[in-house]
Amino acid sequence: MVTTTPTPPLAAAGGPPATRPGLPWRRLPVFLSALASLVAALWGGLLLLGLPVPTIAGTTASQHGVLMVLGFLGTVISLERAVALGRPWGFLAPACAGLGGVALLLDRPLPGRLLLTAGAVVLVVVYVVVHRIQPALHLRVMAAGAVCWYVAGVLWLAGWPVPRLVPWLAGFLVLTILGERLELARVALLRGRSAAWLAGAAAAFLLGLVLATVAHVAPWLPPTAGVRLAGAAMVGLAAWGAVHDVARRTVRVPGVTRYMAVCLLAGYAWLTVTGVVWLVAGDLGRSVAVYDAALHAVFLGFVISMVFGHAPVIVPAVLRVRLPFRPWFYGHLALLHVALVVRLLGGDALGADLAWRVGGVGTEVAVVAFLAASAAAVLGARRRAPVAEEAPR
Repeated sequence: MVTTTPTPPLAAAGGPPATRPGLPWRRLPVFLSALASLVAALWGGLLLLGLPVPTIAGTTASQHGVLMVLGFLGTVISLERAVALGRPWGFLAPACAGLGGVALLLDRPLPGRLLLTAGAVVLVVVYVVVHRIQPALHLRVMAAGAVCWYVAGVLWLAGWPVPRLVPWLAGFLVLTILGERLELARVALLRGRSAAWLAGAAAAFLLGLVLATVAHVAPWLPPTAGVRLAGAAMVGLAAWGAVHDVARRTVRVPGVTRYMAVCLLAGYAWLTVTGVVWLVAGDLGRSVAVYDAALHAVFLGFVISMVFGHAPVIVPAVLRVRLPFRPWFYGHLALLHVALVVRLLGGDALGADLAWRVGGVGTEVAVVAFLAASAAAVLGARRRAPVAEEAPR
């Protein structure tokens, strides 16, 4: 069976392990390239918010979204999948994505786009190989997400501006995360109505993305039909997750289990908000406020909340280090959601420029706090545990 390496029960509960594993040093350069894209994306976000910070690279603002979605999350997601596959060639996907992000930072747009698109191709192949070994619904959902990444890359190479790629970038992350929930939450064996619900909503979502793209070159097609269909499908996907995800029950269990459940349920709430915005707006570029809300509700509210929730499982699987839960994790989680409400409600809906900036800075501080809290928890756990012999890789 090929699947993501699970977190040992003792580690998930925050208890001390018998030994601490050796770091997989060969994976660290890829992971560090992802962090470089994340830091650059956050810095670019500050520039876009109009803050008086120096420009450290000419692309940090213009490529802010791509660096976050593909340079950072694309690299981390494909690295996790490569670890799960366990075959050396699978690591070409995160290597290409990581190098693509670095190329963008070095102001090499064409190599960056080619490498990022190549990473998507390898990731699709990874899913195909794994699916042949162990056919499962969650793999098909995640493979559809990887195809969304590939389509975004092809359109980008064809000269399409990044705002037109947003639906496909959102599709990559939404479908990948829902597939992860199927896998990690042990609900991948769902049958009957629940499976049909998920498959139907995912298919409608993909059809909406296709229609939204075709509308740019086909004047006869209603220009808002695709975005509205994708928005309605996102509401359906969020409702599916809220009904069938085990987070509904595990939120009653204290410790890391409750923390993860809170992150997941909050993420589904933001996916619902995103779907409503897309459904009502139809045209994501109708105004600056609509564009800002449509993007950040999904990429910050849904995606980053899910990243916070999955980190205690994904980090040990990828880096072979323990990430024990600490109560202060709720701090960056609360800051993320409060700041996002301030940005979308006070800034985008009510037009308060100060609220928009304060909310934007708050979400960035939340991400930095998450990184700092996670690093502190990992280092604390490693200091308290004896060293294990480095396993060959």
